[in-house]
Amino acid sequence: VDKLLIRGGNPLTGTVTISGSKNSALPILAASILSEESLRIANVPHLNDVTTMIELLGTIGLDVTVEENMTIEVRAGDILNLRAPYDLVKTMRASFLVLGPLLAIHGHAEVSLPGGCAIGPRPVDQHLKGLSALGADIQVEEGYVVADAKKGLIGTKIDMDVKTVGGTQNLMMAATLARGETTIHNAACEPEVTELAACLVAMGARIEGAGTDTLMIEGVSSIQGGEFRIMPDRVETGTYLIAAAATQGHLLLRNTCPGHIKAVTEKLQESGVSITVGDDWIRVDAGAHDLTAV
Repeated sequence: VDKLLIRGGNPLTGTVTISGSKNSALPILAASILSEESLRIANVPHLNDVTTMIELLGTIGLDVTVEENMTIEVRAGDILNLRAPYDLVKTMRASFLVLGPLLAIHGHAEVSLPGGCAIGPRPVDQHLKGLSALGADIQVEEGYVVADAKKGLIGTKIDMDVKTVGGTQNLMMAATLARGETTIHNAACEPEVTELAACLVAMGARIEGAGTDTLMIEGVSSIQGGEFRIMPDRVETGTYLIAAAATQGHLLLRNTCPGHIKAVTEKLQESGVSITVGDDWIRVDAGAHDLTAV
């Protein structure tokens, strides 16, 4: 699409069902590498990034089935290709999340740096520093991270220099199969990290502290498959809330998680927007009062 043509002036009204979270689905799809059993994932959004991750898993050797309702089943196959190519990784930064799982279960991984040789404005140095602390030998060769841990990863203490969602997720997945206990300090606390931890625990991982800045992972020898439902997309929820407020409209948002978007709803209420919240829905009405700046 070269451009979007928007004719404004009308309030947004109606009911919207919120999609599953892309930023939760992508790391959970990557986590399927860790198990030799099948992982069935429901409420996956139908997006290009998801398609890219599915293609990447297929390239590695996993068997992926996509049902009409976007429930995805990933079945363990004969993983013969431990290289995530640049052509796929360059299109989606989250592809880098296969590094930790591949290294943990196979002792080797070759994953293109996002953007090729240039690490870029959102560096992956915290991923690499943490994997090195777990005992991996890390080399960067011609734009690829080449990681080896032939004797397996070993639990340790990791102090992250900055909070990074992707870095926390990559290291948490790697530590799941490491020998001994791993503690990650200054871990990211976002819901997408918590959801990945919940999925891994449901598969048999031992993780404590999800949602705090300190994660404790007791490594296990293997994890099983299972079923998991992707949480609602908080970014999509916030976008619709703000769009309704900006147009002085009224919307009912279904299949969402009000607790994940509390900062947005509180600010909208301060500005004069009427917000009503249920267990899995939010009703926003911005037409009754003039809005004020906050």
